[in-house]
Amino acid sequence: MTRKTLVLSLVGVGLVAVAAVGFLPRGWLSGRDVSDPGAGYTVAPVPIAPLPAGAAPNFRAVVQQSAPAVVGISVTGQPLGVSDGGTLDLGDPFYLFYRGIPEFQARTPGLRVPVQFRSQGSGFIISADGLVLTNAHLVRDAQQATVRLGDRREYRAQVLGVDTVSDVAVLRMNAGNLPVVRLGDAEQAQVGDPVLAMGAPLGFDPAVSQGIVSARGRSLPGDSAVPFIQTDAVVPPGSSGGPLLDGSGAVVGLNAQIYPQSGAYQGASFAIPIQVALKVRDQILASGRVSHAWLGARVQDLSPALAQARGLDLPDGALVTSVVPGSAAAHAGLKAGDVVTHANGEALVRSGDLSSRISRAAPGDVLLFKIWRDRRMLEFPATLGRLEEGVRARASREAGPSSGPLGLALRPLTRDEQAIAHVQGGLLVQRVAGAEAWAGLVPGDVLLTLNGAPLKSVDQVVGGIGKKAGAAVLLIQRSGERMFVSLEPG
Repeated sequence: MTRKTLVLSLVGVGLVAVAAVGFLPRGWLSGRDVSDPGAGYTVAPVPIAPLPAGAAPNFRAVVQQSAPAVVGISVTGQPLGVSDGGTLDLGDPFYLFYRGIPEFQARTPGLRVPVQFRSQGSGFIISADGLVLTNAHLVRDAQQATVRLGDRREYRAQVLGVDTVSDVAVLRMNAGNLPVVRLGDAEQAQVGDPVLAMGAPLGFDPAVSQGIVSARGRSLPGDSAVPFIQTDAVVPPGSSGGPLLDGSGAVVGLNAQIYPQSGAYQGASFAIPIQVALKVRDQILASGRVSHAWLGARVQDLSPALAQARGLDLPDGALVTSVVPGSAAAHAGLKAGDVVTHANGEALVRSGDLSSRISRAAPGDVLLFKIWRDRRMLEFPATLGRLEEGVRARASREAGPSSGPLGLALRPLTRDEQAIAHVQGGLLVQRVAGAEAWAGLVPGDVLLTLNGAPLKSVDQVVGGIGKKAGAAVLLIQRSGERMFVSLEPG
């Protein structure tokens, strides 16, 4: 599967550039004595009147209302499975993240590098007793998390839970009477509405940027569980995890990602709808874990030509491009080429509408789909599965061949690793049976192409090399440098 070319807007050590953001001075909150931490704060924000049609928002009032509850988050830690003060094998999946950061690069020969890390991001307080929402990619390996308020108060925070599927995490500070944001309804945020992105970029005081909602229900490659809100508001490095607010000051999203792969802002930022984040919060508080509904069908938008070819008057709906064997979609009878037009009576205009509908469901829920197939309308009930089951099923099919006769342990790079390594697709070498078997390959190498063909699955290596290893030429990436390797066993 082609991975998305997106870069998480959280950047840890090493980045120093921030563009097009209005920074707020230390005394930015009007009427507050900065020498008295907490002075002038109110716990419950006063609602700002809804905007009349066509009216410009009062962003000054929005900032005064919400900024006290926007926090900076500092994290120290190391990936699980690495001992304190230890080092990281190049074959470890976290190697790709750390090797690009100067202070973590190897200082001695060998295949191991230090892994202790520090990173910074943003979040926002949603309850006066200290609950904070942020991104999972910021705190998932945290050994210590510190939350810093706008008045410079700092609190140690406990990570209650992380959900890497939605990229949402919940923290708790041991504090009370804290300022909070006002939560809104992401469904009310329409394309063209003004929005304000807030965060604490690179550890600075809270900063804001404005924009509009560019699109709703974005289904991004590798992130079909989240119907993203797309906006053109700048989300600089370190502001990931901050809130996206509407013109009345209500939080409608949690800022998560920017485009493109280079990390330079080019007019597209993506936020997790607040209802998705709150659903994750509720599950973490209730059970400490999160379950997502999973259909198991890959879909795309219809073009007018595709709609006409299928006998549809309008290019509305989600065109099924593939169905995962054994998934809810397969059990329900969906096939590639079907057009999903309705889900439980809700009309689907774009493919992202299907992702949005499934994101609001739970594993085990039954959805009734209307399907356009062979120029007639059919109905299929589908009992949704768990996304985690689907991920495991795909992983087992991809990882199985790596333990075969090739003597290589391989796996596809995650979307985060692809972004960090600046590649699309690629396979990570985790283990090598021996230097005598595969001369030149070492754990940590990323296999990019085989005989000129881009690599995206382990099956390509098994089928492409097989017994013809002597004729195989790999393009690999090692420590940021690319080189060709001729595989000649023996």
